[in-house]
Amino acid sequence: MPPNVTSAPNGIQYEDETMDPLIPSIEKYDGYPKQLPGKEYKRELVWRNIILFAYLHLAALYGAYLMLTAASWPTVIWAIVLYHFSGWGITAGAHRLWAHRSYKANLPLRMILVLFNTLAFENHVIEWARDHRVHHKFSETNADPHNANRGFFFSHIGWLLCRKHPDVISKGKGIEMSDLENDPLLKFQRKYYLILMPIVCFVVPTVIPVYLWGETWTNAWFVATLFRYTFTLNMTWLVNSAAHMWGQRPYDKFINPSENLSVAVGALGEGWHNYHHTFPWDYKTAELGNYRANFTTAFIDFFAKIGWAYELKTVSEEMVRRRVQRTGDGTHEKYSHSHKGDVWGWGDKDMLQQDKDEALVINRKSQ
Repeated sequence: MPPNVTSAPNGIQYEDETMDPLIPSIEKYDGYPKQLPGKEYKRELVWRNIILFAYLHLAALYGAYLMLTAASWPTVIWAIVLYHFSGWGITAGAHRLWAHRSYKANLPLRMILVLFNTLAFENHVIEWARDHRVHHKFSETNADPHNANRGFFFSHIGWLLCRKHPDVISKGKGIEMSDLENDPLLKFQRKYYLILMPIVCFVVPTVIPVYLWGETWTNAWFVATLFRYTFTLNMTWLVNSAAHMWGQRPYDKFINPSENLSVAVGALGEGWHNYHHTFPWDYKTAELGNYRANFTTAFIDFFAKIGWAYELKTVSEEMVRRRVQRTGDGTHEKYSHSHKGDVWGWGDKDMLQQDKDEALVINRKSQ
């Protein structure tokens, strides 16, 4: 999801939005997106964002050079640790906990995840979750903020460099968000985001290496801060781009999201995307039985063991088998011998009652 690179709380501003040529618009939503014939619209670039992202990536390249030639080992380790913290703020926090409600967390864990999410600087949780719920509801249509049908570059970063399609705005207004908008912790983060984010994402990661182990300001800024931040952004963006284009579709061959091991490794377990769009309420976002390419599941399971995470929703083996045999592309090794996964998470009005009845809820708290 996008970093908030404008002064507006919604990131890219919405006034006078324009569309790309010959891209169809959504007519209505009654279970599946419907689209009208394309109309010509003028794409409007946001040059402020283009300049900022250009600087960010050039600085990150310099940071990668310094990391290999000049930075101390503690600084490199610090950058890696911050990458995992910020990554979990997106994957375990904004994505699996808040956008999809695939598990629940007590207050201390929610506070940790809000801190990690602020470190990630991909917009506050309410904004991130709203765009992600729209993405699931209207995947690969104009209401999808990073519609992969518009190409790799657009779905990766281009969607942040131009005005949003009007369908993203109009459909986003209809997404149910009261569960997050009424959360005091998330309201606090949104209210003070433009104060907290610069401190947590940029100031603290730079200051600590300088004062705790004598790193230079240059190495601290370009390695621990800008390279780490840009790397985390691109790992998140690969879920929107590469994992919607390349890979196998063992659970639902009728949708674009795919199983992509490389993305799963870089994005801490978010690359098993065909499974995730088929079963978006599963806290694992994957069928994997180990943590080799799903560090986020390991993170959640650790906190479940100490009682901080609970009511973990997942999918039964029988449900997976039936879905693979009904809509899979034949690549599932265990079950291979329809309908689209279009809900945004647990409790959505479009979730099938059968799926809800057969889902497993792990570590449920006693009432």
